[in-house]
Amino acid sequence: MKLIRFGEAGFEKPGVIIGDEYYDVSALVSDYDEAFFGGDALHKLSEDIKTTNLPKVDRGVRLGPALARPSKIICVGLNYKDHAAETNAAIPTEPILFFKATSAIVGPNDDLIIPKNSKKTDWEVELAIVIGKKASYVTEENALEHIAGYVLHNDYSERAFQLERNGQWVKGKSCDTFAPIGPFIATQDEISDVHNLRLWLTVNGKTLQNGNTSNLIFNVPFMVSYISQFMTLLPGDVITTGTPAGVGLGQKPEPWYLKDGDVVELGIDGLGSSKQHVKAYTEA
Repeated sequence: MKLIRFGEAGFEKPGVIIGDEYYDVSALVSDYDEAFFGGDALHKLSEDIKTTNLPKVDRGVRLGPALARPSKIICVGLNYKDHAAETNAAIPTEPILFFKATSAIVGPNDDLIIPKNSKKTDWEVELAIVIGKKASYVTEENALEHIAGYVLHNDYSERAFQLERNGQWVKGKSCDTFAPIGPFIATQDEISDVHNLRLWLTVNGKTLQNGNTSNLIFNVPFMVSYISQFMTLLPGDVITTGTPAGVGLGQKPEPWYLKDGDVVELGIDGLGSSKQHVKAYTEA
């Protein structure tokens, strides 16, 4: 299945994509949240949509984040060799973990707001994992049993906040609008090989990132198992798995970053695409 959430920000309803059409499933499930992913609702929904006359939704509707706000977003840093190289970082011997505030989550095509006092807002196309079953000390062999599906994520980063403000990457990762998630969550059966997916990103039509998940340093089962050794992963939690080369920080001959008026587009094979218009911060 492909799961969407649609409607006005803060009032999204759950839906599904069947073929190329959007359908409302709010009569069957309340939302794509911890309760939904943690129970049998995903399987039940897959059965119910076969026999239910679902209301069709206009494809021009706003898409919200593909899941309701999770308990946490866990990020894996420097998980592609080419990205580590472009940022002059050593290849990690274990996954580098950091958090991203859930208040950064927005819809896939919502505007990116450059934070107040930002000079180095950067882009990062990433494959994200959605947890479907509580995971604590799981083995790598059993890790896939704990995954509900996969989703496109742009892990926006303010590099000065991240790298020049006395530690903790979370400061550069958690600004409002820094986590567009979607357009949809694809359940595992929709993706034939999660370790062979093209990721791409453009700024103003110029291709800057063009990678493949075959180049992940730490693969999907390993990441789920590894993280579960340090914390309990709850249903609906998001693990975002790192970005390939081509970020602003790594541009040659010198880094450059997003500015008001830029347009960022990105996508992953089987997970659709998204577009964010970049806007300067203004006082409310």
